[in-house]
Amino acid sequence: MNFAPKPIRTKAAHEWLEYLRDSQGLGGILAKTEDLAKLKIALKAALFKLDLDNLAPKIEIGWRSGSQNELFLLVNGASVASRLQQVLPSLINELTKKGVICTSIKVRLKPAPTTWEIKPREGLQASQKPVGFNAVARASWESLLEKLAPDSDLHKAVERLLQSKSK
Repeated sequence: MNFAPKPIRTKAAHEWLEYLRDSQGLGGILAKTEDLAKLKIALKAALFKLDLDNLAPKIEIGWRSGSQNELFLLVNGASVASRLQQVLPSLINELTKKGVICTSIKVRLKPAPTTWEIKPREGLQASQKPVGFNAVARASWESLLEKLAPDSDLHKAVERLLQSKSK
């Protein structure tokens, strides 16, 4: 039984321009990036008109997911967020004049990066076993034990806890 020969494939990969033009390729990403750049320029111009152009570098802008007419502004500090909240109606008007159609703007604080790090215990602390209850804690647990019914599961659990944490 003879099968038909397989066709020879001369193109192993798509042309790069074809890939960029494809809506599922990088073209969509590039278009969104270009739109965000234009939006940033329009925001900077609107802030300049409102004498707030010093705030432009502190703001990240984008469209809120799910709603195309709602802008989302991420800011570094509460003072910047507060100032923007005060001028939102004017900012919406200025953006509309610049060709950006938005019905509302949400201003949110960027989460602060953590400046602390967790360090592992060193030396004796790492190998030390935990010590039992101190006198006040032991007295508190014993007081609770006296108040519980002797046949209850909770009584038995507290009793086991006190035995395991003996000094």
